[in-house]
Amino acid sequence: MLDRLDVLVIGECVADIVRLPGAAEQVHPGGSPANVAYGLARLGRNATLLTQLGPDDNGRLIRDHLTAAGVRVCTDGATAPTPSAAVTLDGGGQAAYTFEITWTLAPAGSGSPHQHVHTGSIAAVMEPGAATVLAAVESSRTAATISYDPNVRPELMGDHDTAVRRAERCVALSDVVKASDEDLEWLYPGEDPERVAERWQATGPALVLVTRGADGALAVLPGGRVTVDALPTEVVDTVGAGDAFMSGTLHALAALGLLGADGRERLRAVDADTVTEVLRHAAASAAVTVARAGANPPDEDELKAALDRV
Repeated sequence: MLDRLDVLVIGECVADIVRLPGAAEQVHPGGSPANVAYGLARLGRNATLLTQLGPDDNGRLIRDHLTAAGVRVCTDGATAPTPSAAVTLDGGGQAAYTFEITWTLAPAGSGSPHQHVHTGSIAAVMEPGAATVLAAVESSRTAATISYDPNVRPELMGDHDTAVRRAERCVALSDVVKASDEDLEWLYPGEDPERVAERWQATGPALVLVTRGADGALAVLPGGRVTVDALPTEVVDTVGAGDAFMSGTLHALAALGLLGADGRERLRAVDADTVTEVLRHAAASAAVTVARAGANPPDEDELKAALDRV
């Protein structure tokens, strides 16, 4: 059953143009949803990405990158240039982004029915495509579990109150939500991230996960919370770290039979020890990714090796 679990990821692809002091620009395939799909395929999951790619060099680069890992790429046929982001890294490898992006996703087929649907980031807030994303999630809700990562990009979020309402709508539709403490600080300035996670969890999700960089991660579940430390690693850059955490989370949940419509009730009854193990897998996935350049998540062997080291 688990090996047949099909995951549909809906969202943007972005060409990350990485700029390092004193070095030539490098172009890496990116975009949070695309990274999640890529990470899932690297871990052996059946992943389909519904997205937009332009008929240009960046679009071909991203498509080749995704399909080489086994991702099935579906588009709506739009011909706008492939979105791009200038990524500037500071001395600690922390990434800052400047975007050139449009998101006009139209309804499009994505093949056979999927047991899990993931979305988030720019795709869930930028119109007119965000409306298509929301409609797709709503229509999938009875046949699939849903996950969501707001992956806040402040310069693209639009009006703050509207962005918060959109995020809260996606949260309420989801079974699993992942956000960083920085995401929550932008959405709810000055509020304790754990309190926000508790409030979100009460609106519908079985799990709300909050990543806290070097301080590890926490999960709020019915009846409690659990935390894990970040794995010790030498950070090259943080590009794609949160996306690797998300793909690691979904991979672990799938392995435990907790995704898909038939796994929803088991997910809602999950205990703290199981969630702790899921967080360990997610943290290990992120640790492998930050130890090398770009959004380069682990395959199954690399993830197992990372877990064996702790």
